Amino acid sequence: MSPKAIDKKRKHDHHHKHHHDESSSEPITKKIRTDSHHHKHHHKHHKHDKESENHTDSKLKTDSDKLTDISKEDTDKFFKENDVSIENPQKENLNPFLTMASLKNSGLDRRIEKVLEQFEKPTPIQAASWPYLFKANDVIGVAETGSGKTLGFGVPAVDHVIKFGSRDLKVLIVSPTRELATQTYENMEELTNAVGLHCVCIYGGVPKEEQRREVRRSQCVIATPGRLLDLIQEGSVDLSNVDYLILDEADRMLEKGFEEDIKSIVGQTRSDRQTLMFTATWPKEVRELASTFMNKPVKISIGDTDELTANKRIKQIVEVIEPMEKRGKLLELLEKYLSGSKKHDRILIFALYKKEAARVERDLRYHGYDVAALHGDLSQAQRTEALENFKSGRCNLMLATDVAARGLDIPNVKVVINLTFPLTAEDYVHRIGRTGRAGHSGIAHTLFTKEEKHLAGALMNVLRAADQPVPEDLLKFGSYTKKKTHSAYGAFYKDVDMSKKGKKIMFN
Repeated sequence: MSPKAIDKKRKHDHHHKHHHDESSSEPITKKIRTDSHHHKHHHKHHKHDKESENHTDSKLKTDSDKLTDISKEDTDKFFKENDVSIENPQKENLNPFLTMASLKNSGLDRRIEKVLEQFEKPTPIQAASWPYLFKANDVIGVAETGSGKTLGFGVPAVDHVIKFGSRDLKVLIVSPTRELATQTYENMEELTNAVGLHCVCIYGGVPKEEQRREVRRSQCVIATPGRLLDLIQEGSVDLSNVDYLILDEADRMLEKGFEEDIKSIVGQTRSDRQTLMFTATWPKEVRELASTFMNKPVKISIGDTDELTANKRIKQIVEVIEPMEKRGKLLELLEKYLSGSKKHDRILIFALYKKEAARVERDLRYHGYDVAALHGDLSQAQRTEALENFKSGRCNLMLATDVAARGLDIPNVKVVINLTFPLTAEDYVHRIGRTGRAGHSGIAHTLFTKEEKHLAGALMNVLRAADQPVPEDLLKFGSYTKKKTHSAYGAFYKDVDMSKKGKKIMFN
C-alpha cells in the first residue's frame, strides 16, 4: 500500500472510530466494522461525511514520523531535559516537533504558520503533543499551567476545521473559570481571525444575548460548563457536529464539582470526536474521567506528575509570623520587591477570602499603591478591567483570591506573595506557579501563621521536593496533620471499612 493510501485509510479510520458508550465504565475497545455497521454510521453522520469527502483527498495529514528530520540524540536530549514521558497504548513513537519549521511538513495552513512566527520554538507540551494530535489521536496532556497548552491544542484544532471545513460548530473547549475561558479565547481568536473563522467565549455573569448571536456564526466555542449547559438546554447551542473536544484543566473542573455537567456536555458531542484533556495533576478522579470519555489516549506528561511538585525555578521563601504582623509585613515586602530597578516588576498577592482581599485592597490604596483586584465581590466587568490593567502593565500590583489561582496567563510576574496560606498544599503549588513561567525564574514569598499549622507538613514536603530550604520556625510545627475530612461531612466523617460485616448483638 502506498504512503498516500495508508494516510487516506488512517484518516478515514479516525473519522469513523467509535468510542464506547459514555455512561459505561468498561474499558474502551475498538470494534471491527462490518459493511452494515459502516452504512449505519455513514447514514447517521451523512452531513459530516459529505464535508469530509471534499477535503480528505486533497488535504491529507502526513505521517508524523516523517514530519521531523531530527536525530535520536536530539530527541533523547529533549525528553531528558524536559522530563517528558509518553504512554501510548498503540506503541507508536513519534518524533517531537523541536522547531516551528516541523509544522510546515504537516500541511499546516500558511496563515497559521504566520501567527506562530512570533514564537522561537514549541514549548515541551506542544513539541511532544503536536505529532500525535496531527495524527488525530486522543491526547491527555499533564503539564503545569503556563506551559503553552492553549496553542498546543489550538493549532491542531483550527487546522482540523480548515482541513475538514464546516460552517457549523466543530471545536469545543471547556474551561473551569471565566478567567481561563477568556484567556483561552484571546489566544484562539488570534488563530481563528488569521484564517477567517469565528470563535466565541461563553461564561456566566453577563447577559446571554450576545453569546447566543455569536455562537450561531462560530466554528469554535470556549465555555464554562454552567453557562454552556444553560444555552444547550434552551436550544441556543447545538453540539451535534462537535468532533474536536478539549477539557482544559480537567482536575480543576472536578474540584469545582462539574463532573456531571461535563458528562452531560460530552454526551451531546459526536461519538467519533477527537478528545483532548489537559490537567496540571493526575488524581484518580481525572483518570476515571479520561477512561470514560477517551479512546486509547496518548498520555504526555511534562515533569513529575505523580507527586505534587513546584517548579524548581521558583525561589520559595516562607516566613512564620504572628497573624497581627501581616499588614506591616506586606508593606515591607512591597517596598523590598519594588525598590530601585524593580519598581515596575509585576507582583501578585494572594488573600484567602474576598473580605480579606477587599480590606487589603483599601489598605494598599491608602498607602499609595495602585492595585488591580480580582475577587468574588467584583462584577465581571470590574474583573476583566483589573486583569487587563495588570496584563498591560498599567498597574503592576494585583490582589487576588483563589478564584484566580489557576489558568491566568500573566507574563513576567516576578513575585507571588501569599498573604494568607491557601486551604490546601495543591492550591499553594498552583498559586506560586504564576511565577517562574516559560523558562523564567521567580520568587514566591509566603507568610505562614500558627492558624495554618495543620498544613505545615504538606508545605515542608513541597519545599523539599523543589530543593528549597525549610525554615526552622516551620519545623517547630512538626508534621502535624489535620483530622481527615470528607467533602460533604467535614471533620465528622468517619472512615469506615464497608467490606467488614457488622457484629450481631443480642439483647435478652
